[in-house]
Amino acid sequence: MINKPQKEKYISLAHGNGGRYMRELIERLFAHYLANPLLNTQNDSVLLTLDQREIAFTTDGFTVNPLEFPGGTIGSLAIHGTVNDLAVAGATPKYLSLNAFIEEGMSFEQLERIVKSMAEAASEAGVSIVTGDTKVVPRGEGAGVFFATSGIGILDKDHSLSMEKIKAGDQILVSGTLGDHGTAVMLAREQFGLKGDLKSDAASVFPLTQAILKIEGLRFMRDPTRGGLASVCHEISRATQKEVHLFQENIPIHEQVDSVCEILGYDPLYLACEGRVVAIVSAEQSEEVLKLWQSIASGANACIIGEIREGGIREAQANVVLETELGGERYLEELEDDPLPRIC
Repeated sequence: MINKPQKEKYISLAHGNGGRYMRELIERLFAHYLANPLLNTQNDSVLLTLDQREIAFTTDGFTVNPLEFPGGTIGSLAIHGTVNDLAVAGATPKYLSLNAFIEEGMSFEQLERIVKSMAEAASEAGVSIVTGDTKVVPRGEGAGVFFATSGIGILDKDHSLSMEKIKAGDQILVSGTLGDHGTAVMLAREQFGLKGDLKSDAASVFPLTQAILKIEGLRFMRDPTRGGLASVCHEISRATQKEVHLFQENIPIHEQVDSVCEILGYDPLYLACEGRVVAIVSAEQSEEVLKLWQSIASGANACIIGEIREGGIREAQANVVLETELGGERYLEELEDDPLPRIC
């Protein structure tokens, strides 16, 4: 039986950052009390069968400051985030719902820009927003606007993806540079006296997932949002009881991201991405996946960044190892404290 929380008396921002505190909150409360055979807390979507039709179903919430940032808005982010959770499950995104929580005093002009960006993102992703709800909260009880979405996608019956299929020797690929979204939003806040022209990577990853879905050696896909690449690797290690081994020299990181992280003491491997895919692929077909991704504009910077190795859980923690450019090794610990204010 899952034990109830004993140490923490109050919810902190760290309980929503995608790291250990959020995982324990979900396991100890939501999964404990809401348990049923279909509840899936390991993946960002659940696979269901309705009238002999297989679908993927997901839901998500979005809060970001500022509401508009280089490369997107909270509106386009809500579309991309929902679409991407369906795409990495191997589904074709189709229908979305939208709930808007608007703070009293928000300007119509800004809200219109945000909704327009949402409509454009949905059109580009080929999805329709078919239902929703609107609430207005009193001034001071929101941050301009929050969005909550749900999405339905049609599954490809010929290929199912699961962490259970991951084997030792499989290769780890990422479709592009890491930490762009987190860094772009951070720079947009202008809190640290830093400036740059970096844009968020927020975009639909469906072209990337669709391009490789038929490859037999594809085991699993995930978009590295909250908690970044490191958090995805921890999930994989815990689920497979294997070591996730990363090669630092192969991990693509934009020069501006690297510079900002060095100045402020952040690690880009923990920063959110909103338009990237992490894929686990058999060693025999990893180069094929790499070439397919690199032939797509959004996958031009794709790289093979690591491999799955035998080696179970380390001291009751996931076993995620980063091989440094100097040839040494260090463990990537599970994210605990929030590295910066919420960015997705």
